[in-house]
Amino acid sequence: MRRLLALVLLLTAVAGLAGPAAAGFAQPAVVSERPVAWTPDVLNGTVTAIAVLGATVVVGGDFTQLADPSTHRKYNRGYLFAFALGTGRILDATATLDGPVTALATAPDGSGVFVAGKFAKVNGAPRTGLVKLDPTTGAAVPGFTATAGKGQIRSLAAAGPWLYAGGTFTQLGGLPRVGLARLDATTGAADPALDLRLARRNRGLVKVEQVAAQGSAVAFVGAFDTVAGRPRPQIAVADAASAAVTDWSTDAYTGRCNTLYDSYLRGVDIAPDGTWLAVAATGGMAGPTRMCDSAARFDLTGSGNHKPTWVNRTGGNTLWSVAISGTAVYVGGHMQWMDNPKGHKTRGPGATPRSGIAALDPATGTALPWNPGHSRGVGVGVLLTCPAGLLIGSDTDQVAGEYHGRISLLPTA
Repeated sequence: MRRLLALVLLLTAVAGLAGPAAAGFAQPAVVSERPVAWTPDVLNGTVTAIAVLGATVVVGGDFTQLADPSTHRKYNRGYLFAFALGTGRILDATATLDGPVTALATAPDGSGVFVAGKFAKVNGAPRTGLVKLDPTTGAAVPGFTATAGKGQIRSLAAAGPWLYAGGTFTQLGGLPRVGLARLDATTGAADPALDLRLARRNRGLVKVEQVAAQGSAVAFVGAFDTVAGRPRPQIAVADAASAAVTDWSTDAYTGRCNTLYDSYLRGVDIAPDGTWLAVAATGGMAGPTRMCDSAARFDLTGSGNHKPTWVNRTGGNTLWSVAISGTAVYVGGHMQWMDNPKGHKTRGPGATPRSGIAALDPATGTALPWNPGHSRGVGVGVLLTCPAGLLIGSDTDQVAGEYHGRISLLPTA
């Protein structure tokens, strides 16, 4: 018999406090190096997605057990839960999913949270891979009917009236779409105008790892070579208004990394002012001219081929995630150093030690003095800037030398 695990979704409505849904959230300063003490502990699995709505944090992944950090009471909760900002109280409303969560996004109007994952049922009813959940009851919002087809959704970003989805799917919202789709955030119907026809030259699996939206810009990264017939190796930008791929491009990621990787870009975020973006890469190779295992900034202004404004290389260790606050570019992974172009999984000349997480100068890309440290494991896969600070999700449990089970919050100064 299929085991349905309880999950939490109680999203308290707090007027005027809707969190970021799609891209970088502006913060006046670099966040504290010291995490708050009250975030819940996830005791197993991995936190793969975080969303903020008002005074509530929603957390998704493949975990099955939680603990209250103050009472140490354990909860058997699978795949999704919510807690209150400021106290860490695990909220009590429940629903059921039959598979892990891979992506979350907050509805821009505050009407709920979009949940994507490897599930086929929600509250016992058929719902494949995508659902919008009510903010107070945990029930599926009946007007939103989109489900994922063959393949999976790996990333969600909500902006304006739209929900953007990226992944390995071949249809979504009732229309054939390969890897990327735009849905009506109220009904779930696919937008027929946005059909970017992602493809790979070797006919391999098309995969969008991450999508971000800010203003008119929609940026996405993953395993693809062409978008709407135009060369776009691993990264492209679309215009939200015209629903077309823009003239922005870069050839920075045409070089090879380890052949085990079908693509090596893993994270993308757009700055709060919408004028530039930053990316995070894996790749399993090092070198002062390679883009493998690096973070990079690109300006969004102008057309044609763009070279990176700066590149910061780890020396061969993976970066999974990136989040821009305006005052910092936060990157996460299982790196040991930044500023390390001559390292080969070693500390090269001039390298700056940074375990699991780092903050980079937005103008120069060099590592800022900020250095809380994070246990490495597979790595920090989720970074989210919000009014409260920087939320971090991973598969490990040490931040700034303290125990914080797979999720932590570094607060705004």
